[in-house]
Amino acid sequence: MEILNRRRFLQVGSLASASLMMPRFLKALERDNMVPPGNKVLVVVQLSGGNDGLNTVIPYRNDIYYKLRPTLGISREQALSLTDETGLHPALQGMKALYDEGSLALLNNVGYPNPDRSHFRSMDIWQSASSSAENWTDGWIGRFLDAQCKGCDKPVQALEIDDTLSLAMKGDVQKGLAFKDPDKLQAAANDRMFRELLNKHSGGHTVTDDHQPVDYLYKTMGATMSSAEYIKGQFRAYKTKELFPATELGKNMQTIARLIMSDISTKVYYVSHGAFDTHVNQLASQQTQLKRLDEAITALTKELKNNHRFQDVVIVTFSEFGRRVEQNAGGGTDHGTANNMFIIGGGLKQRGLLNEGPDLANLKDGDLQYTVDFKSVYATLLKKWLAADDAAILKQQYPHLSFV
Repeated sequence: MEILNRRRFLQVGSLASASLMMPRFLKALERDNMVPPGNKVLVVVQLSGGNDGLNTVIPYRNDIYYKLRPTLGISREQALSLTDETGLHPALQGMKALYDEGSLALLNNVGYPNPDRSHFRSMDIWQSASSSAENWTDGWIGRFLDAQCKGCDKPVQALEIDDTLSLAMKGDVQKGLAFKDPDKLQAAANDRMFRELLNKHSGGHTVTDDHQPVDYLYKTMGATMSSAEYIKGQFRAYKTKELFPATELGKNMQTIARLIMSDISTKVYYVSHGAFDTHVNQLASQQTQLKRLDEAITALTKELKNNHRFQDVVIVTFSEFGRRVEQNAGGGTDHGTANNMFIIGGGLKQRGLLNEGPDLANLKDGDLQYTVDFKSVYATLLKKWLAADDAAILKQQYPHLSFV
């Protein structure tokens, strides 16, 4: 036994010495390639407030555009040219580069039947994937989580980088986790009071309030505590090399990049950006918001490319509605209907402009008419990217598109 122990000691000692003598660049490689290719990830970016799609993807050959927006229209010289007909907002320099290299697709005229102009109601429709005639209390990503995480103790397949959890992340059984700082999440989850409450509950006591059982709250608390330590560990396993902007969205994208590069089992990340509700002074405010969006997405895509993960990640943007075509008296635009979506990734099967731009000669009550139901985009991402049962999750079968 003594000889075996000595031999085992020498073996372990040799491995430890070899590890200490390993060149630094090899150690770096060890950490930077933690996730093998093929682990598909979706990043959903919500542009809150109703981004003006017509000044984001600009129809600069259309006279109606400039007639209805005499001071708000962006000139062809200012726009970043995509085609003879269409250009991008000048703040989207990084997006333009992604378009040129074949890593960006644009889908025009996305919306839904009987559109609602209320921020809250329309956002609920987009987040739940309901029709405008229905009110659902669960979200499309939450239902994906229900399907992916039956009985699991760490519901981390969907994470929101925010202080509050969106309807999109709430399933019937499971709820995604929302946090901005994994360290603070772990510290909060490890609070002594929470642990004592959970220990008391799990010790066989039935806890009820005056009206109904609170088992659900204890279940959520237990799942959060279990997940928080895991997320913190994964977050610390990788540090980004790219310089991310010091904006809120930039920091959130950096958190997403660090988690994607770890071997965490998260499939969907959800993050919000904006105030895009540009009723007044639109030119300056939208410029600021789009520039921040562009800088954050550019940093994330560079980080993914440098680590050979870009082909496994799709980033998709949406807003609860577009703006009306005609500008208002305040130098802005009011709530509209159909909008465009950006789809970004290194593994897209269709790139560039995926469909015709908006028909400004065929408006409905002054608004753009949708030609693509946003639920078809969701169905495509669920089925073709995340390999999930889209019809069950969306409660209906929608046509699939071909961008992935």
